[in-house]
Amino acid sequence: MAHSDAHVLIVTCASQPGLVAAWSGCLFQAGANIIEINQHADLAENQFFMRIAFTAGTPPERSMLAAVAARFDAHWQLHPPRERQRVLIMVSKFDHCLADLLYRWRIGELAMDPVAIVSNHPRTATQAVEIGDIPFHHLPVTRDTKPEQEASLRALIEETGADLVILARYMQVLSDTMSASLAGRCINIHHSFLPGFKGARPYHQAHVRGVKLIGATAHYVTTDLDEGPIIEQDVERITHADTPDDLIRKGRDVERRVLSRAVNYHLQHRVILDGHRTVVFPD
Repeated sequence: MAHSDAHVLIVTCASQPGLVAAWSGCLFQAGANIIEINQHADLAENQFFMRIAFTAGTPPERSMLAAVAARFDAHWQLHPPRERQRVLIMVSKFDHCLADLLYRWRIGELAMDPVAIVSNHPRTATQAVEIGDIPFHHLPVTRDTKPEQEASLRALIEETGADLVILARYMQVLSDTMSASLAGRCINIHHSFLPGFKGARPYHQAHVRGVKLIGATAHYVTTDLDEGPIIEQDVERITHADTPDDLIRKGRDVERRVLSRAVNYHLQHRVILDGHRTVVFPD
C-alpha cells in the first residue's frame, strides 16, 4: 500500500545481525508507529537493504538516526510525508505513455508535479494529449546539434528543479555525459521481446519471427544503451493471428503499464540501486 501520510526511511549497509532491531527500536523510542517494513539481504554481496514507512507526530531527531547509522556504517535517507517530486517528461511522436502518466497524475495516483514536457518534435506531434498548463518545450535535435540541444535540456532541468526525468518513448539516445549527469533519476521505457529485436520496426520483426510474447522494460538510464538497472518488466501473450498492428496496439498497452509502475515505485522510494541491479519493494 502507498501511505501518503508516512515518513519513509531507506537504509543500506553491510548485512549484519541486529539491523532491524536497532532501527525499529530507534523509531519506537521516538514514538513512531511502523506501518510497513521491507528488507532484503543480498547474501552473495553481503549487502542489506531496508525501507520503513512510519507515522509520527514529530519525526525522529536526525541525530538519533545518525547514531544508529554510525553503529552499522549505514547509508540512510529520510523522506517526509506527502513528498512530491518535480518531474520533467520527454517524448517524441508516440504519446501513449505521456497520456497515461498525465492521467494517473491528474487522478492522484502519481505523487509528482510535472514541471515541463520536452519533445524533439513540435507540439502538433502529440496534440491529442491534453497537457493543460504544463510548459511544452520543442528542442529539435540532429547529429550536428546534439551538444547544443542537450545543453538546453540541462539548463531546463536545472531551471525547473526537476528531481526525475522520464523518457516516455523519447526516441533519441542521450549522450554519455547527459546519462551520467542523470544517474539514478532518469527512467526509460524500452520495448523488449523474447527474443530481443533491435533497430527499426521491432514489432514487424517480431511478427515475422512468430513470437508468442512481447514485453516492455522500464530501467534507469546509464551510459550503456538500454543496459541500465531494471525497475519493472511485463509481457503480453501473442498468437499467430495477431498482425503487426495488433502487436503495436498490445505493445502500447504494456509499455504504459510498465512505465507507470516504475515511476510510481520511484516516487514512493521503493527502488534502491544495487550496482547494476535494483532492489524493488512493490506496494
